[in-house]
Amino acid sequence: MSEHGVSRGVALRVFAALRDEGVAERVPGGRWRVVRSGEGRDRRALAERLLDVITDDNLAVGEPFPSTTELSKRFGVSRPTVSKALDRLATAGLLSEARQGKQRTVRALPKRTESLES
Repeated sequence: MSEHGVSRGVALRVFAALRDEGVAERVPGGRWRVVRSGEGRDRRALAERLLDVITDDNLAVGEPFPSTTELSKRFGVSRPTVSKALDRLATAGLLSEARQGKQRTVRALPKRTESLES
């Protein structure tokens, strides 16, 4: 800000305008970053993105759901993060419960209007 001679308020308003245009986003620590073209990311909750696995992989009711290890590699997140999201889907009745040595299965197909609120 001092380098360009603008106040903090002006800088924040500029980043807010850039966010509205999809060119900037907030990052942890109260900072901002510019989003480069072609760098778009899916910002939905992991549980909602996991619902897409059912439709993308053409899974039917009763079919096995991918493992937490496979999903963590696919989405680039840790296994505990995937486990929490899978538990939310199990609580919603879409997947079977986790059991030692047993693979989760699809229990119901998601409806597009379905929401996984916390």
